[in-house]
Amino acid sequence: MEADLQSFVAFYLTGKKQATRLDDIGRLGLRPALFAGYGDLTRMRYDFPLVLIEDAAGERFAEPLSGLVDVILGKVAQGPDGDRIRKHVLRLEQAIRALAAGGTQGLFSELWDRAAAPLAKEDALIADSLRRARANLAVDGELLDCNGDLPARLFGHAWSLTQMRRAQRFNEDLNRLILKLSDIIQADYINSDAAKSAANLRDSFGAGALNNFNFDTMSSILKKVSVRDALPKRRRQRILGLISTLQAQKFFPTGISKAGAGNRPYSFAFDSCVAALKAYRDRLPKAIELARAVAMAELEVRGEYSEARHDALFDAFGENGLDPEALALFPDYLIRINASALSGAEQSTLTEILSADLPFKIVVQSDDILEKSLIEHGHMAFTLRNKQLARMTMGLGCFVMQAPSASLVRMRQQMQLGLDYGGSAVFSIYSGDSPNTTGIPPYLVAAAARESRLFPSFTFNPAAGRNWSARFSISENPQVECDWSTRELAYQDEHCQTVKLPTPFTLIDFVAMDTRYSKHFACVPKEHWSKDMVPVGEFIAGERRSQVDTVPYLLMTDASNILYRVIVAEKLVREARRCRTMWNSLQELGGIHNSHAEALLAREKAIWEASRAVSVPSAAVSPLAPAAAPAAQPASAAPVEEAEKSSDEAYIETPRCASCNECIQINDKMFAYDGNKQAYIADVSAGTFAQLVDAAENCQVAIIHPGKPRNPAEPGLDDLIKRAEAFQ
Repeated sequence: MEADLQSFVAFYLTGKKQATRLDDIGRLGLRPALFAGYGDLTRMRYDFPLVLIEDAAGERFAEPLSGLVDVILGKVAQGPDGDRIRKHVLRLEQAIRALAAGGTQGLFSELWDRAAAPLAKEDALIADSLRRARANLAVDGELLDCNGDLPARLFGHAWSLTQMRRAQRFNEDLNRLILKLSDIIQADYINSDAAKSAANLRDSFGAGALNNFNFDTMSSILKKVSVRDALPKRRRQRILGLISTLQAQKFFPTGISKAGAGNRPYSFAFDSCVAALKAYRDRLPKAIELARAVAMAELEVRGEYSEARHDALFDAFGENGLDPEALALFPDYLIRINASALSGAEQSTLTEILSADLPFKIVVQSDDILEKSLIEHGHMAFTLRNKQLARMTMGLGCFVMQAPSASLVRMRQQMQLGLDYGGSAVFSIYSGDSPNTTGIPPYLVAAAARESRLFPSFTFNPAAGRNWSARFSISENPQVECDWSTRELAYQDEHCQTVKLPTPFTLIDFVAMDTRYSKHFACVPKEHWSKDMVPVGEFIAGERRSQVDTVPYLLMTDASNILYRVIVAEKLVREARRCRTMWNSLQELGGIHNSHAEALLAREKAIWEASRAVSVPSAAVSPLAPAAAPAAQPASAAPVEEAEKSSDEAYIETPRCASCNECIQINDKMFAYDGNKQAYIADVSAGTFAQLVDAAENCQVAIIHPGKPRNPAEPGLDDLIKRAEAFQ
């Protein structure tokens, strides 16, 4: 056993396998044990694939397939045939999901029909169920699975809808201004001698007995009548110029723009920061001209334009660029770029765009967040490029949203907020479509990046308020108050007994999926497992020691779901602790475990306790004391501490509760939430000792203490008491 430990420690410190008993995880095809329950995703109902809705409003620009199917089932799965219809339609949903996972593209309706055809041939009842459901398919759109194409296409779709709504508002204003300006010119013409000429009067008279009218006499009479003064020449030229500028604009497609290939609307979608910024600079004079024309036209149609006051103002219009209100007239620029292309000119141009807070929406897609550092000798820089981008963008006061693609469905509202934001917005997205995670669907890889805290979701919205509490949020992450998200791993031991083990999903779990880093893991045969091997989550949380007497292991499974212990190299442990530190920094920004707030609270508590101690009166002499007894000594000024809980009594450390809901789900009569949504034992007699022990084992922060059993006749007490010892 000593020899085993020495070889294990040697691997932990050096990453070298010095013993033949240590096997390679790549050869065995292992992956994190918590993935054991996620085999074929097509058999599960989850957020993907998505349907891109064409006429959606707000953040409803995309809907999960399962959500749309549920809407249809709500309409047709009723009455005596309801169960049969539900079963058949859910089978169709699974077939559509399998088509999307296999790479089939097209509209929702197209994949529906393609998947329904073979199913309908099997049975007349299936055909009837699917026919009824198909008649209630009210929305359609492109179907997208969670893969490498998703971020660019989803953001492109949402951005297009946003710009269409902006174009509609712009066209309404543009048409109104052009119509009113044209009315001014038309009214002036009607009052002119040319409009009152005999020839013009004859042409405007229409059909009828024209010989009964003397148009020359009518013209002479009308010219003598002056309703009002003619339009000044300068104003007339100015209004005609405004109409021409408004009609010639190429920022939005309109039905009144002049025809011709040279007048096609500008494109605002780019795949390069350099190209997008060049287009913005080239178009800026035209943008200033159009914004100037709109402002002048508004004054003209209201009859408020004063040459003496406004000519000089508009001559200098745009010399300092356009303010946010003027920029809001125009479309935003969309840039979709891969993080691997952000170097050199692209990186510097991106910085220039963000520093100027230009109206650019920039989607930066990452396909690899475990890229190796340019520094040799084993240094790692996981997600360094992405962390730099997100932190820099927040520092510049721009909108930032970071999320793995698996979270985009649930963060549609944040996406829309960013697309509607008036300045620069950066969306940093991890696709999960890595060539180094063979056999694992991109959805799982992306979700695992968030679970491991390597690529957490967060939003920074400068328009939401003036402080971090209002602007910054990490609420879309699982178990935000914990260092790592913890899930329950259930497996059978060698005695065929089910074991439920709370297991944190750490950075090391995520790295274990990547084939490039398999050399940093070593699989230990079961016969060599020992107490010197410590779960990796516990090892990371422990103190760093100069002398290594234990080694960390990770639980992994093979294709047959056989459980393995895998030793982890020390450099990955260092990287995991670094990842945890970065996550803790985000927690502080999000108001969780904020060190400044905790220090202030401690100071205030100390002040309160000191003032309370001073106000406690001296103990009084008992009236029953003998007269000869000496005077009582003053009571201690220190507050009396609450008596410790008895180990026989079940209780919860309520102030430390993370509101994970685990105990409530076990027995909501025994456990309940207080006003702060923190758990306490409401009625210990409402459940069993076994439920108390299960709750203690499932508690993510280990604050439930089962005490001693109240019912000595409860089955299995010996085993339950032994399990409860760890929590007393």
